[in-house]
Amino acid sequence: MLAVTAHDLVPPGPVAVLANPTAGRGRHRGLLPRLLERLGGAGRPVELLSARTPEEAEAACHAAVADGAGALVAVGGDGTVHRALQAVAGTAVPFGPVPAGTGNDFAVDTGFPADPLAAAGVIADALRDGRTQAVDLARLTTPAGGDRWYGAVLAAGFDAIVNERANRMRWPRGPRRYDLAILVELARLRPRRYRLRLDGVEQEVDAVLVAVGNAASYGGGMRICPDADPHDGLLDVVVGGRFDRRTLMRVKPRIYQGTHVTHPLVRSYRARTVELDAEGITTYVDGERAFDLPVWVSAVPAAVRLLR
Repeated sequence: MLAVTAHDLVPPGPVAVLANPTAGRGRHRGLLPRLLERLGGAGRPVELLSARTPEEAEAACHAAVADGAGALVAVGGDGTVHRALQAVAGTAVPFGPVPAGTGNDFAVDTGFPADPLAAAGVIADALRDGRTQAVDLARLTTPAGGDRWYGAVLAAGFDAIVNERANRMRWPRGPRRYDLAILVELARLRPRRYRLRLDGVEQEVDAVLVAVGNAASYGGGMRICPDADPHDGLLDVVVGGRFDRRTLMRVKPRIYQGTHVTHPLVRSYRARTVELDAEGITTYVDGERAFDLPVWVSAVPAAVRLLR
């Protein structure tokens, strides 16, 4: 058997770093020089990518991979990770998430320390040793040709509706905007008819919550798909049925522990492919706005190699 060397596992080239200075409301901004220094301890050049918008960030990641980066590191939350994943998914370029955002679900669910400096240390050690670990991603497509990768969870129920409402609001700013959006949408709460096709088997359900997880968590530690495993080649689908307002507010705190799945109105499924449709729903993946339904989701085993 041929020996596997560090060169085989991590391509030659610099470490490209995408950093979001506004992630986590900027609380880790001052750490960036120390994070870059720690990553540089792996003995490779470190190149900080320049971007002013999420779209520029994604384009910069694609350009770095095309120009021969040996690895890509994202410093930020799930939104920053989401942009980086579009560039490394399905390639030989390994990826390292440094959790520095409000929500760091992909990094934590794939085994990285929650502390940014500790996570950078894990990534630097993996770079130095040529160590990577393959994990699954989910691939989201639409009939019109839309195509996105995601690492954590697709939301297509009340949570997505609240996000859509909050993103349309100009007032108030900050977290209170999301709180107000919850109140507005709670007043309008109604189950919707969803059409699901799981590995080709079709069903219709009336539901308030629908999530498709590659990993367990979204929203900063809410374990909406608590049994999802990004190494098993499967998607976990969690459907919360005909909740009224009172029941939803009682169940919602249980999502942080993942115990909501024991509620009699909650159903859980596993599938390699999921087709999902409903009227008037815009999906969110890794906390980022994605596509209007209908969508198709596929589990893609070993789609990205993590530096850990």
